[in-house]
Amino acid sequence: MTLGTWLDGYTERDWQTSSDGTVRYALIGLGWWTTDVALPAIASSELATTTTVVSSSKEKVERIASENDIEHALTYEEYHDGMAADGYDAVYVGTPNAYHLEYVETAATLGKAVICEKPMEATIERAERMVSVCTEHDVPLMVAYRMHTDPAVRRARELIENGFLGEPVQVYGNNTQPLLEMIPDPDQWRLNPDITGYGTSVMDLGIYPINTTRFLLDRDPVAIEARMSSHHEAFSDVPDERSSFLLVLEDGVQMTCTASQNAHQDTQLTITGTDGQIELRPAFHGTCELHLSGDGLDAQISNEFGATDEMREEFDYFADRVLTGESIYADGHHGLLDMRIIEAIHRASETDATIEL
Repeated sequence: MTLGTWLDGYTERDWQTSSDGTVRYALIGLGWWTTDVALPAIASSELATTTTVVSSSKEKVERIASENDIEHALTYEEYHDGMAADGYDAVYVGTPNAYHLEYVETAATLGKAVICEKPMEATIERAERMVSVCTEHDVPLMVAYRMHTDPAVRRARELIENGFLGEPVQVYGNNTQPLLEMIPDPDQWRLNPDITGYGTSVMDLGIYPINTTRFLLDRDPVAIEARMSSHHEAFSDVPDERSSFLLVLEDGVQMTCTASQNAHQDTQLTITGTDGQIELRPAFHGTCELHLSGDGLDAQISNEFGATDEMREEFDYFADRVLTGESIYADGHHGLLDMRIIEAIHRASETDATIEL
């Protein structure tokens, strides 16, 4: 394949297996991500439509339903009672972490397919219950890793599979953002360990380089070391305002990551092999750019995909799988391993020990 041919197919949906049918989504939890990103993503999709929205506030949910011409506006209680269940085929759970399980459990008992935001839940045990209930009721479960459907990431994976890197040697990932500038509330849920889970920076940000690397290299961690600390008073209840962790992946690939919820925004992922290097920068927020070097090539490739576009592709990907019954890559077991990795990172920091997986 020439570079020109490869570029011609840059945004191609290499995952799509169906062009017929529509999956009707119920969106659960109407925070800014759902209203500003998920709703417009589905509105522009090919295989999906939003027919139901669910929130704690009847006034809010009715307003958003009216503004977006959505048929069903439900409170959480009405959703749990099965109201309007005939009006949707799948649910998207976009609530804070510790509330994912209860909405997935209801969806499963109603026989609805589930796409759940990352991380799956606040703890491994609750994530395990999520996988179990979806298995028990035989409903598809996917964890919403939007980077899997970004063209830059998919094309990078294709290059790696075709040997562009040679043998992968090492990975560096970083994901930082100024959380308190973005949401100026020290009492927000991401700083509450009862809701966010093991911590904040690794759960919310560090998961991106971890999971994207798993997707790109098809390798999982086998050993973990970590350090973390908190300094700002708003982070006093969580251990990882600042975090760094070293993962040893299968085949001896070394991975170093940093993540912080209280730093200048920066996202990058660099994979270096024996023959070349692939860098995503920006990687996880904003327009993902692909930088390639190796074998006489030095190129930077940009596309117009932002978060809404990634989510559109993600909703269509899941709809495609629901319509055809094809296997789902980021299923519950895949997401559950990320939960185990995150817990091990925190345990490694607490014990100053190397944790083997």
